[in-house]
Amino acid sequence: MSLVLDSAAQDLLFREARTANSFTDEPVTEEQVQAIYDLVKYGPTAFNQTPLRITLVRSAEARERLVQHMAEGNQAKTAAAPLVAILSADNEFHEELPALFPAFPQAKDLFFSERAARENAAGLNAALQAAYFIVGVRAAGLAAGPMTGFDFEGVRKEFLDDDHTPLMVVNIGKPGPDAWYPRSPRLEFDQVITTV
Repeated sequence: MSLVLDSAAQDLLFREARTANSFTDEPVTEEQVQAIYDLVKYGPTAFNQTPLRITLVRSAEARERLVQHMAEGNQAKTAAAPLVAILSADNEFHEELPALFPAFPQAKDLFFSERAARENAAGLNAALQAAYFIVGVRAAGLAAGPMTGFDFEGVRKEFLDDDHTPLMVVNIGKPGPDAWYPRSPRLEFDQVITTV
């Protein structure tokens, strides 16, 4: 193998991991979420931007409010998951750049003074961070069920504010019985990679 990561870890993070649709009732602890974040916060982004915001939906009341905004096919599994996270992009992330990117603190004003530029950058870099988060959930021995089937504006109004754009809702926990659909096909190397 050409990869340094051992085969079992490769399977855990990628080959055997799938989007989970059911979970056991084993809780996901704050310590697990802290460990996940403390690992994935090191994933690369442009200018070390950190626009991802994670809202953990733990209370029964908050869960009911969220479920009403989920697409019909996502409601039951969201209601039953041990933990649900709303991942969003903070469009005012640039305020942190002088501390997060001290090599070029003027990047805050030079590149991100316009709201449209910030929204584009926040969306891209928070999506990168969301992918790292999903892999981090897998690294913790848990399964993730990321979903974009929900009322984005409803979730934003219910849980966020005008400066945050929802990206996805992620169910998290130990996979339950029949948690997976069969593995879907993937494109092969020659279909994706071009050398010039």
